[in-house]
Amino acid sequence: MGSCGIVALFLPHEMLGTIGIAPVGILPVLVQLLAALLFAFAMVNWMARGSLIGGIYNRPVAMGNLTHFGIGALTLTKAVISGDRATPVVMLACLYAIFAVAFAILLFRSPVRAKDVV
Repeated sequence: MGSCGIVALFLPHEMLGTIGIAPVGILPVLVQLLAALLFAFAMVNWMARGSLIGGIYNRPVAMGNLTHFGIGALTLTKAVISGDRATPVVMLACLYAIFAVAFAILLFRSPVRAKDVV
């Protein structure tokens, strides 16, 4: 999320051109706003990286991630079903689905300390 956010924040015209949309009017600004959202979300995840997540711990972080990846997976899957079978879209849909499932498991399961896993 952070990498995509940084790229889109500084290269909105190029990002729009890559997907075949002319960067006119307010579109570059909207891309930058979405990029700011992605980057901010990545920062929240980065700041919570050393904390327990799962169960009651950092539930808002886990819920935010589940919501983002769940809605993203549904939206991308809908695009694939409706005919956009481009490889990047299919790969992104799969990646989003994997993250959605992972955060759903994390949200509804008790956290495990890293030293207990190894």
